[in-house]
Amino acid sequence: MNRVTLASYQRRAGWLGEQFCYFERTASTNDVARELAEQGAAEGLVVLAEVQTAGRGRLQRRWSAPASSSLLISLLFRPPEPFAYYAARTTMLCGLALVAALEELTALPVELKWPNDLIVTRGAEWRKLAGMLSEIGGLNEHAAYLVVGIGLNVNIPVTALPELAPHATSLSAELGRTVARAPLLTAFLRQTESRYERLRAGWDPLPSWRSKLAWWGEEVQLQTPTELVYGLVESVDAEGALRLTLPDGSIRAFPVGDVTLRPANR
Repeated sequence: MNRVTLASYQRRAGWLGEQFCYFERTASTNDVARELAEQGAAEGLVVLAEVQTAGRGRLQRRWSAPASSSLLISLLFRPPEPFAYYAARTTMLCGLALVAALEELTALPVELKWPNDLIVTRGAEWRKLAGMLSEIGGLNEHAAYLVVGIGLNVNIPVTALPELAPHATSLSAELGRTVARAPLLTAFLRQTESRYERLRAGWDPLPSWRSKLAWWGEEVQLQTPTELVYGLVESVDAEGALRLTLPDGSIRAFPVGDVTLRPANR
């Protein structure tokens, strides 16, 4: 396995990652980024850890990975007003940037599992490569911010994957070789920076993000913070909420949750 650390990583161009905070071990890169944001850190801060001891995903699920095996990073943005619109679009473009970086460097076909997990699909089978957790803060102050946390499984051997999650995979498992993390990080930051600048200039990432989502027309189950829902994927709305056709024929929009293909025995 590739155990090369990113302690000496430095992006040679661009503002995203110009301020780079590296940790061999921390509880959560999102927590570090939020703390620094509250202290006035500038937009473009990137926090990276080789190990997270309290990493988390959506719905407070634990996110873990072996040391120096993955990209565990958090990015700090300070989107303009209207903040809610730009924060949601920034999360979308980060998903698109990760897709583009992987396609650029590995040519591995990937899709987004709503809202922003990165998956590999083969027919009815799917495996999760990456997860993303966006958190906002400072809304009652003048300096509102968005932190986008990403965990990408890079060089995790096949034998270790079942310990992480039922559907977990890694780039090395999919490609049959180790993948250098530094070029991958650079490509992702470059792709994110260019899309964020386009967003601020008037581009809407929603159509591109929608086109990368998996499972259109499929039967899925959605775990929300309060209920488990079954339905047919109908669309996503202008805010990015998932619209499902429910068994009674009604259509509901869900702004948050974790979606997976509906088990065949349900």
